[in-house]
Amino acid sequence: MKTLFTAMLGTETNSFSALPTGLRMFEETCLYRRANYGEAAPLYAVPLVAWREMAAARGWRVIESLCAFAQPAGPTVRTVYEAFRDEILADLKAAMPVDAVLLSLHGAMIAEGYDDAEGDLLARVRAIVGPDVAIGAEFDLHANISRAKCENVTALVLFKEYPHTDVGERARELFTIIADAIEGKTRPVIGWFDCRMVGVFHTTRQPMRGFVDRASALEGHDGVLSVSIVHGFPWADVADMGSKIIVVTDGDRDKAARLAAELGREFFALRAAISPPYVTLDDAMERAAHYRGARPLVLADVADNAGGGAASDSTFVLEAMLARGVENAAIAMIWDPMVVRLAFEVGVGAAFALRLGGKLGRFSGQPLDLEARVIGLARDVSIPFGGAMAPAGDLAAFAVGAIAIVCSTIRTQCFSPVCFTAAGIDIGARRVLVVKSMQHFHAAFAPIAGDILYVAAPGAVSPVITALPYRKASRDQWPFVENPATGG
Repeated sequence: MKTLFTAMLGTETNSFSALPTGLRMFEETCLYRRANYGEAAPLYAVPLVAWREMAAARGWRVIESLCAFAQPAGPTVRTVYEAFRDEILADLKAAMPVDAVLLSLHGAMIAEGYDDAEGDLLARVRAIVGPDVAIGAEFDLHANISRAKCENVTALVLFKEYPHTDVGERARELFTIIADAIEGKTRPVIGWFDCRMVGVFHTTRQPMRGFVDRASALEGHDGVLSVSIVHGFPWADVADMGSKIIVVTDGDRDKAARLAAELGREFFALRAAISPPYVTLDDAMERAAHYRGARPLVLADVADNAGGGAASDSTFVLEAMLARGVENAAIAMIWDPMVVRLAFEVGVGAAFALRLGGKLGRFSGQPLDLEARVIGLARDVSIPFGGAMAPAGDLAAFAVGAIAIVCSTIRTQCFSPVCFTAAGIDIGARRVLVVKSMQHFHAAFAPIAGDILYVAAPGAVSPVITALPYRKASRDQWPFVENPATGG
């Protein structure tokens, strides 16, 4: 009987976020041990569940260690990272000998003293299991790919879709590659190419959609086992930040490198065409003030996306809507546990003065002093995304004039209309919906939207990346320079 060791550790680190990532963020988001989450697996355990099921079908024994993920924010506290890392390593040592290790990681985790946290973890795992045991890692496509990550794994597979609707599918792909390797059917090797570009690329739009499909079609032919398009995470100020291509082939490293370079140059050539069409806050307010479509206009407040490390308490868009007199609108979700607590104290129907948002530094804007009426309350809400659930805590909805505002006690992005409807907001009756999310909202909101605008308001996840104060990341990349040293 073969033995498979699995674990999950991750967060997406925004170097410019004012929020440090500590133990409580993991506890609020996802922290389990040895599969003690039960049958209702949380969002971040999807790969672990898939691997356990596939291993069981082959009669393998599975030893599952830590499952820990924190809502993105600033660098992880050093002691927290080291404790989680050492727990995984101790569990692995106790499980030895193992035939394979599968790790669900993010790829953009930074801890105090560790710019490449996953590279550190993978190197230590390799040192324990030795050179011959297969190690597979699944990453988010917003990863920072380093040499340490690539050289200490047998295979590396990243999500292909943004929004990330294929987490389980990629987990199953990785399992198959590793299973075939340990059964002697294939010999995976990795090649990669640095595209020398930085950006955000939605796979829901052409020509990015076509590029992803063309790359995916290469898999399973001529010895190509996997192709991953690494978008990179622009808000990580580390040396390895940027877009790359990773190719896994069966025994032919030169071919993997050549194909990665070919696809990387094609990716680079598309750079301008695949960048999202952001609009200014003023232009978004002009459109919202005059919008009369049959279905809601959705405004994505991308810069205050909790999923990118923002506090999700910025007031820039809400303040602009109030100033412009935008009516029949709703916004979700502002992270403000104190106003939610007050709302539960006074109850639905009560009106009182509240100070809303603007609490977590300059990227949060100014707090707003508002006269608000409580219009909805909900306890212990979870938001569906990708076939699983993400916790949002308690929700409170307020009416300020003609605008409904949904606040939460747990910081998370607006994945789904449930962020509104759980608090009693009828989104079908609203002309304008503001979602604090960069792109993960798209899968659930596109079918109900009359139009979608990506708004470049101020915030910790500002899409104007050329204005970010990088110290470590290379500026010899597009769009900092038009023709980087090795790009294209």
